Amino acid sequence: MIARLPVCVLAGCLALAPLSLLAQDSSEPDALPPEPETATEPPTTTRPPAVPQTSAEAQAEPPTPAETPAITEVHEVRDPPALARTIDLTSPPDNLWERIRNGFGMPNLASPLVLDRQIWYASRPSMIKRIVERSRLYLYHIVDELEKRGMPTEIALLPMVESAFNPMAYSRAHASGLWQFIPSTGKLYNLEQNWWYDERRDILASTTAALDYLQFLYDMHGDWHLALASYNWGENAVARAIEKNKARGQPADYLSLAMPTETRYYVPKLQALRTSSPTRTRSASTSTRSRTSRTS
Repeated sequence: MIARLPVCVLAGCLALAPLSLLAQDSSEPDALPPEPETATEPPTTTRPPAVPQTSAEAQAEPPTPAETPAITEVHEVRDPPALARTIDLTSPPDNLWERIRNGFGMPNLASPLVLDRQIWYASRPSMIKRIVERSRLYLYHIVDELEKRGMPTEIALLPMVESAFNPMAYSRAHASGLWQFIPSTGKLYNLEQNWWYDERRDILASTTAALDYLQFLYDMHGDWHLALASYNWGENAVARAIEKNKARGQPADYLSLAMPTETRYYVPKLQALRTSSPTRTRSASTSTRSRTSRTS
């Protein structure tokens, strides 16, 4: 019956029909049978090209567990070793005690008496403080003179042992002044002594005489320990002790000589003062015990 209708009538009917019915009617007769299943390889996926990240993005995004490298070894992180302290000898330091330490030139004395004196000084901090305060009036001149002569700057600490840096110190052996010259040695080195004036108490004159005398003693023995022993005991007494040891086939160094107790402790005192740090309050001290008269 539909075939007999005119084409225009069929076109109108199709226009009025719902689209869903037309889709159902058209799909049913045209549906194709399903194709037989065949074994196919899984499709390969291709990654998109990686987008470069900025440093800020890389730091902001933590790495995934797969990207974190495995820890195979553990190393202890230590502080770098401290650099060795160097001494610039081309320019003098501002600190006077640094100048003294930089000019140390005497060998160390290996004796238990050094430790004994260190303990003795360390137990008297108030006395040490007074001596260091007193030394400020004279120490600069002494260090300056030692540097001009090229002598060991440990000698600048010797008045701590001799007189506690008291220019008016006077001993039972009649030694006087900062460097404790006895009258005969003072006259030998042109230190004037009379009723009105004692040049042994003059800082400039007595320092010049003391350094001249110490240089003479060092030239005699070639050893600073023996020179200091001679300054305390007398050069002739030390020379006789050396000759006795040589005659017996014994060593003739400072520790091997037979000498008075005061002289035995004399160099250890200076060594203890040297190994202490004068920049601290427990730096230096002295014994007020007077020096015995030298044998002329």
